[in-house]
Amino acid sequence: MIHFNAVIKKFAAQGEKTGWSYIEIPEEIASKIKPGYKKSFRVKGSLDNYAIERTSLLPMGGGSFIIPINATIRRALGKRKGAIVKVSFTEDPREVEIKKTFLVCLADEPEALEFFNSLPGSHRNYFSKWIESAKTEQTKAGRIARAVTALSRKLGYPEMMRMAKEEKLR
Repeated sequence: MIHFNAVIKKFAAQGEKTGWSYIEIPEEIASKIKPGYKKSFRVKGSLDNYAIERTSLLPMGGGSFIIPINATIRRALGKRKGAIVKVSFTEDPREVEIKKTFLVCLADEPEALEFFNSLPGSHRNYFSKWIESAKTEQTKAGRIARAVTALSRKLGYPEMMRMAKEEKLR
């Protein structure tokens, strides 16, 4: 388990990350968990007393990583930009479970399934988390349909979300 203090930061203009709150994990700390690794990987542990698991460290170049801090976590911590958090984590090797309903729908579109399976685990997880975070079955069904359509067009999660945002602006 690695322990360190970090400051909550917030991106101003950073493409799809604009407005995100995050903490930075310098290369020397990340390399203690996964030496020489430059891709996204999952960790588990805590931010102050808030337990985290299956949380991705996202590469930012130069060997450093970030952990996004969403509104739920910020509320639980009672902290925002500029606050210091105690970070304790280790690698979380568990695979994210993709729900059967989504996989069944993907199986009906072999090209979409093939593209989905070619994506890194973290990118497959983006789709799964987004679908499972729906509050109603109707919303979940709509998200599954949008995901399958996007994947059949060989669009990853960020591209699908950008396209949806552009369509709303029209």
